[in-house]
Amino acid sequence: MVPDVSVLWSFALVVGLLTITPGLDTALVLRTATVSGRRRAWGVITGIQTGTIIWGVLAATGVSAILFASQIAYDVLRIVGAGYLLWIGGRMIYSAIRPSTTPGVSATAEAPSSDSLLAGWRLGFTTNLLNPKMGAFYIALLPQFIPATAPQISWAVCLALVHVLIGITWLTFLLLLARSFRRWFACRSMARALDAIAGTVIVGFGLRIALEKSVR
Repeated sequence: MVPDVSVLWSFALVVGLLTITPGLDTALVLRTATVSGRRRAWGVITGIQTGTIIWGVLAATGVSAILFASQIAYDVLRIVGAGYLLWIGGRMIYSAIRPSTTPGVSATAEAPSSDSLLAGWRLGFTTNLLNPKMGAFYIALLPQFIPATAPQISWAVCLALVHVLIGITWLTFLLLLARSFRRWFACRSMARALDAIAGTVIVGFGLRIALEKSVR
């Protein structure tokens, strides 16, 4: 038994509005697509969506509810997730402000080997899975779309796949948009500006998570 069409459309509307709202995923994909390359950006997208499916399953099985019911467990996830975001964002900001020793080379230039699908997947997956906001979102949202008598896991996976489909569609659009402006961002000053903006956004998310005291 799977959700009927009306349930899927209602859920799609909610997560669709969430997906197109500029945030952490947007910053990661835009920055990766313009600086690191297409393969790594695709890896980031697939990693983010892998994390989304896992959060959906965890919410359906009650694992995430147990995690968020324990303040200690939540604080561990919150601190680790915030630290990871601060580290990623801090590296981008450092890349933006560090002096460039090679004329004509972007301060954010990375080796060709950095355009790795697996490396991008790890970045997207880790960022999504260590984000307690995703867990809290699914705990609050999924029960509203899953009847108490319905098979929880199959419904949760189906709804998460709707979220994944919308996420892939939107982030792919952003990737293609960013790639069309890649030559523009090859300029050292523009590449630095992009790193500064993306790094600041990610650090902002990290600080927000770090300063949050409770999920209750």
